Amino acid sequence: MNYKKLDTKDVNHLIELLGKERVYTGENISEDYSHDELGGISAMPEVMVEVLSTKDVSDVMKYAYDNNIPVVIRGSGTGLVGASVPIHGGIMINMTRMTKIRELDENNLTLTVEPGVMLMDIAKYVEERDFFYPPDPGEKTATIAGNINTNAGGMRAVKYGVTRDYVRGLEVVLPNGDIMKVGGKVVKNSSGYSVKDMICGSEGTLAVVTEATLKLLPLPKKVISLLIPFPNLDMAISTVPKIIKSKAAPTAIEFMQREVILAAEKFLDKKFPDNSSDAYLLLSFDGNSTEEVERNYDTVAKLCLESGALDVFISDTDERKQSIWSARGAFLEAVKASTSEIDECDVCVPRDKVADFINYTNDLQKQFDVRIRSFGHAGDGNLHVYVLRDDMNDEEWAKKLGDVFECMYERARELEGVVSGEHGIGFAKRPYMFEQYDESYMTLLKNIKLAFDPKNILNPGKVCQ
Repeated sequence: MNYKKLDTKDVNHLIELLGKERVYTGENISEDYSHDELGGISAMPEVMVEVLSTKDVSDVMKYAYDNNIPVVIRGSGTGLVGASVPIHGGIMINMTRMTKIRELDENNLTLTVEPGVMLMDIAKYVEERDFFYPPDPGEKTATIAGNINTNAGGMRAVKYGVTRDYVRGLEVVLPNGDIMKVGGKVVKNSSGYSVKDMICGSEGTLAVVTEATLKLLPLPKKVISLLIPFPNLDMAISTVPKIIKSKAAPTAIEFMQREVILAAEKFLDKKFPDNSSDAYLLLSFDGNSTEEVERNYDTVAKLCLESGALDVFISDTDERKQSIWSARGAFLEAVKASTSEIDECDVCVPRDKVADFINYTNDLQKQFDVRIRSFGHAGDGNLHVYVLRDDMNDEEWAKKLGDVFECMYERARELEGVVSGEHGIGFAKRPYMFEQYDESYMTLLKNIKLAFDPKNILNPGKVCQ
């Protein structure tokens, strides 16, 4: 791909469009913009610009398209697969100053926001007004456009679904600078192909999200959590299909192992309610009455005890819930803090294959003499498995990581799983996606990309390229 390298004329034109204070070059660009959260790949943009409006984005994209300059979109940088890394240089568009909440429509139960609004701010804003935005990824400082571009799921997906299920409408800027609206406030839409749903999960390769209209729900009145220890992971995971079939409708079903809990305790300097068992299920239930919630969690508690659970800890106060869920939310940071570097395998397998896959990763620890830590969403089969570098040198780390990942992704395919459940493909996981799907499927994805972006300037080298 022969892209134009930016020169003084290009920089000056961007300054004319946006103002000198919003155009950064050279040493004025922070190194933070060269990588995402895991930092496995690094590259600096030639120019980083801050945008405040859809028109700003459109003007920059039109100039880039006319001059064959690659563009990468950047939110909070909390991704884990290098999707926001400018591997071809070019222009980085920083969306984090577009933070307006534009409208709460109480009649249609929608919230319209700019792309840089953080997930935690959306949750706080709507809950203060007695509404509920269900998607709940672990990283609450992620921007909503980042969530949309990875179709983020999170812990409540087992009951409520993923981000795509809550995106009613989008305003986007196409690679050529055209502004387009897709979807809207309507509940049903069978008017042609669902372009909105293509953009959800596209990792910034098809269009730039500049506004999102989100579906809301009434806020549940009561939330209770259960922490349930089991003698081993097999017993814990084998209970999950029984919970699903019980129709008790838990909001979340998470699994965790003792090693990760101990790491979180050390990281937070705070004790978990229990750390004596090898495996745990963490569940939450919500509803509009205490009776409804208690009926559901009582059904599940009895079912778990009958299936070999050692105990059931009920967290029905804000303080108790906070002690459990703050530890769960800190798992990734705790694992990172316990070693020199990590990389993640974000596979999703059928629910009844979770224990099979995690047990396989335990075997890989012995086979390759490497530490592997895991936790994830037992309710939907989405696993977060981390390989820890510890004291390996560069050559040993690269070789061992590649070998372990190849084994894990192959095992996921054997179990009829997929490469990524919610963190995306980006740059880092592309080889495994190409192994997952046949040529006709990958050709279809490439043709969709070309239909949106015939010059291939928007986030090139990611996902299907």
